[in-house]
Amino acid sequence: MTASKQQEAEADQGSQVVVSPVNTSHSSRKDRGVWRDLTSYWILGLCNNYGYVVMLSAAHDIIKQFNPNDETEESSSGRNCHLVSTGAILLADVLPSLFVKMLMPFFPFWVNFRIALAVAFSAAGFLLVGFANAEWMALLGVIITSASSGIGETTFLAYSSRYNKNVISTWSSGTGGAGVIGSLSYASLRSLDFSPRDTMLIMLIFPVIEAFAFWLLLRRPQVDILPVTTVESTEVLITDEKPLVGFKEKFFYIKHLIKYMLPLCLVYFFEYFINQGLFELVYFEDIFLDKDSQYRWLNVDYQIGVFISRSSVNLFQLDKIWLMSVFQFVNVVYFLTEVIWWYTPSIWIVFVIVLWEGLLGGGAYVNTFYRMSKEISPERQQFAMAMVVQSDSYGIALAGFLAIPVHNAICGLPAAARSLVW
Repeated sequence: MTASKQQEAEADQGSQVVVSPVNTSHSSRKDRGVWRDLTSYWILGLCNNYGYVVMLSAAHDIIKQFNPNDETEESSSGRNCHLVSTGAILLADVLPSLFVKMLMPFFPFWVNFRIALAVAFSAAGFLLVGFANAEWMALLGVIITSASSGIGETTFLAYSSRYNKNVISTWSSGTGGAGVIGSLSYASLRSLDFSPRDTMLIMLIFPVIEAFAFWLLLRRPQVDILPVTTVESTEVLITDEKPLVGFKEKFFYIKHLIKYMLPLCLVYFFEYFINQGLFELVYFEDIFLDKDSQYRWLNVDYQIGVFISRSSVNLFQLDKIWLMSVFQFVNVVYFLTEVIWWYTPSIWIVFVIVLWEGLLGGGAYVNTFYRMSKEISPERQQFAMAMVVQSDSYGIALAGFLAIPVHNAICGLPAAARSLVW
């Protein structure tokens, strides 16, 4: 090559991205080993949310053992209502997690310390609830379990920015699986006459599995496995977003995340307002399920919908998350009118709508984070994921506060009667 041609080639090279050679043995190892990352994140999603789901499922049993006289009673209006709305129980299970999620993005990202804390809190929560001899001790166990879930979710989602973007889909699927497996395992063990204490002790296996998945099965981040890609283009360096540094810079970046946070918050606000304020007021008389069984199976039906949608992002993506919040609001209108007038002729119609409700909630969650993994630069994904994950907790907490007065107001209305039953 002549000197002039060599100079031209070097000039052309200056406007392109020059990537350092990648060791082919490392690349093939990455391709063969990616299953470990995907599997690990599914297990981590399952274990992280498992305790949260179990505590919500066990909440009535936890409170009842210290308040044996606090049973369902008929109000003066003739409606059968719990003395305390499940919205109150929801608040005890979600507020500690929300508080943790709000703080974690601004703390140093010491990932091993964070996960060790999450695993320890999870185990401590099961032990405290299992061996509780006073109500405060049981509630402390619920609070610690909630904090464990919050620490884990913010950390694992932020850490996912260092892995294949498909770990978002397996994480979401695992969290959906936690809903189904958690509610069914608790109900099954209790139906087999296991005591609440023995049930909680059996569930200690899940913090152990979580530790195994993170420290033994999950590979070190790709940036540590593969040689670092060298970018030599000044044009790319100018347009590329730099990592966020300092509280002020992170705080002002939040405004760019509102488009992800607001729709997700609304979907979960509407969803949990239904689940914790209205579900237990839906009742069909003289069918194959009694009142308590109807409530339990409607929750299982909801969790199945969440699991299906959280596992579907590789088959179907929807960027318009706000559309799901509109559909979820329509569900609120249906359930609010249903619990007042009882006009639905069959419980199977309710099961279909509840499944749809779960599909919307799970779909909003997984599509939000999958979209972020594609739209936000890797340098800012860690903070962005940790911030946006708070959105569902904001919605859930608001739903819990609103569900209590709405539930009590409906309980004071005259009892309805179904004029048409299939």
